[in-house]
Amino acid sequence: MKDVTNYSENLARGDDGLLYRPGVRASMEAFTTGGGTAALEAAAAVRAAAQAVERLRSHGAGGRGLSAGALDVLTRLGVAGEEGLPLGELARAAGMSPRNATGLVDTLERDGLVRRVQDRRDRRSVRAEITPAGRDWLESFRAPTQRAMSAVFQGLTDDDLARLRHLCLCLVENQQRIEAYLNPSPPDPRTA
Repeated sequence: MKDVTNYSENLARGDDGLLYRPGVRASMEAFTTGGGTAALEAAAAVRAAAQAVERLRSHGAGGRGLSAGALDVLTRLGVAGEEGLPLGELARAAGMSPRNATGLVDTLERDGLVRRVQDRRDRRSVRAEITPAGRDWLESFRAPTQRAMSAVFQGLTDDDLARLRHLCLCLVENQQRIEAYLNPSPPDPRTA
């Protein structure tokens, strides 16, 4: 028998009617020595939500073991057309380093879901394209994923979902701004 934790037991509603986790709140209050905990509680909630979505995504993968990154690459190649995408363009589109994209393509190629092909227009470039087995994999993944996402987002309106998307992407935008500040690009010597 599986040991399944009932996460709803860890939830409570505040006076404002909004959900929170009492254990997280208590630990954050101790951590901040009585300071504001809203941002820390929100960060913990984002992590918990991401983990919940990932657990359902993994379940929908039917034990086929694709990571979220590999699934993203496969999905992008599934809509890229017959010629696939150059590895550098794939990395940029997926928001990952070329090294990570290459590693994911290696994994997908080993599993027979993707293949590398020489670019017909530029012999120096290699493209990745989805295989028929990759298309079949995506097709078998589609229905369970749609059911899982409908279940996990049950009770949220389209407006709620749009707002949630917006808020999550605001976090991403803030993180990118902070990262750019902490790791500024070196000046281009051609324009300096």
